[in-house]
Amino acid sequence: MPTKSYLSFTGFILLMIATYCPLLRPFGFRSMNLYDLHQPFGIVVLLVAVIGILGVVLKQRQLAKLSGWAGLLLVVLLFIAAFLKIHNAFSFIPFEGIAGYLTRQIKYKWGWYLLFAAPILAIIGNATTKSGVVASEPKLK
Repeated sequence: MPTKSYLSFTGFILLMIATYCPLLRPFGFRSMNLYDLHQPFGIVVLLVAVIGILGVVLKQRQLAKLSGWAGLLLVVLLFIAAFLKIHNAFSFIPFEGIAGYLTRQIKYKWGWYLLFAAPILAIIGNATTKSGVVASEPKLK
């Protein structure tokens, strides 16, 4: 594994770790990680990270690149879904003040930073790694 591939490898490891980090804290009771929010989606993100690690270890740049971009897309989709779910969770309450107060009680936690940074780090690591093509040497007679 080339030395610059360690950056991409680290990004995919961080993506695996970030699935267990706290993402939301509703009403200050307990923190929720990705598996508490939506377990099948968490397993898909974990699978993308494992495929990315395999792409880095087996020197398959295209697979690692695809996994990095897929991981970033999944994280963005998750953030949009969480944002919309939080802002629509209390829409059944007819009083806007109470609904707004309850919505403000759901806090975003530090796990989002790690969840966004991990695939970006994997993409940057993959972009800085040169391809394994070696120029042919001249033949001696």
